[in-house]
Amino acid sequence: MEYIGIIVLIVSFLFLLIVGVPIAYSIGISGILTMLVSIDSLPAFATFAQRMATGLDSFALLAIPFFILAGNIMNSGGIAIRLINLARVLVGRLPASLAFVNVFANMLFGAISGSAAASASAIGAIMGPEMKKEGYDESFSASVNIASATTGLSIPPSNILIVYSL
Repeated sequence: MEYIGIIVLIVSFLFLLIVGVPIAYSIGISGILTMLVSIDSLPAFATFAQRMATGLDSFALLAIPFFILAGNIMNSGGIAIRLINLARVLVGRLPASLAFVNVFANMLFGAISGSAAASASAIGAIMGPEMKKEGYDESFSASVNIASATTGLSIPPSNILIVYSL
């Protein structure tokens, strides 16, 4: 009798995945079905609603979309171009300087915005055409931009460190 909840959970989850329901909905529906089998319906729905509200009530996780918003605002405000110019001053004399500038600018922008996605889009939109104009291969410039966008995540404040601190 105690294994019925586990069986309902696994079977309903796999069935919903096979049917094509998204994973997040499959987890939620499977959880509510398991609670309905295990306890009465009113406490099951109350528990489910309470757990959902508690999961959404995380003040620290609000920082993530605001960091991405800040990165987009900084990009439209022109800070990305200023950071690229600073990176050119600091590492522009090295061989393959535009690749180094891309890495350094991504590191600076990622450290300020806290988001790798915002850093990759802001710096990549400027450095991609610039590197192509200088004769770099498109796949190389995209690879450098994508790989270097994550360097800012290890510098506080970042989304990863905020989630880790929770």
